[in-house]
Formats: sequence, structure tokens, C-alpha cells
Amino acid sequence: MPSLLRFLTAVAIIGGVIYGGIFALANFVTPKPREMTVFVPPDKFQKR
Repeated sequence: MPSLLRFLTAVAIIGGVIYGGIFALANFVTPKPREMTVFVPPDKFQKR
């Protein structure tokens, strides 16, 4: 039983670190807005 508790504790700690990293990236990193230009070829507009 102690090995099961040790395993579950290790999995919980690793999961907490991953969750904390995702939380930090989502809340503390601000993306820079940029202008985007996409070229659409004229043959995409023609009806077939």
C-alpha cells in the first residue's frame, strides 16, 4: 500500500506542476496582435 500512495503522490505532484505551467501561460503571457494577409487565388471564387 505505501508504494501505491507514493505513486499517487508523484502523479499528483507532476499533474500539479503541469497544471500550474498551463495556468501561468494562460494568464501571464499576453500575445502581440499582428496584421495578417492571406492570398486567395481567383479560381476559388469561380462556380463549377
